Amino acid sequence: MMENSINAEVQQHPISTYFKVWGLLFVLSTFSYMVDYMEFEGALRWTLILIFMFLKAGLIIAVFMHMMWERMAFWLAILLPPLCVLVFLGLMAIEADYTYANRLIFFSQ
Repeated sequence: MMENSINAEVQQHPISTYFKVWGLLFVLSTFSYMVDYMEFEGALRWTLILIFMFLKAGLIIAVFMHMMWERMAFWLAILLPPLCVLVFLGLMAIEADYTYANRLIFFSQ
């Protein structure tokens, strides 16, 4: 019994994978800084910043936190709560628009 636990297989990932991800993170960070350097304004600026932020966070979670190699149950435990929060935020935004429209109608009389 003890012999099986000693000889248990350990999954090793090639270091080249980590170097490639580090390089990609460096490139994405450079693009993120270029958004400020190029002085983009308004919705374009914030859209680009958020895209680069989510791409970098996704890479870090997938590779450095080893989520790429995990089971689906673990994926759902990590991804399902934020998705529920996004749905909740969408519903609250719809409710906020409805309330705002009703206040405009009521107070304009």
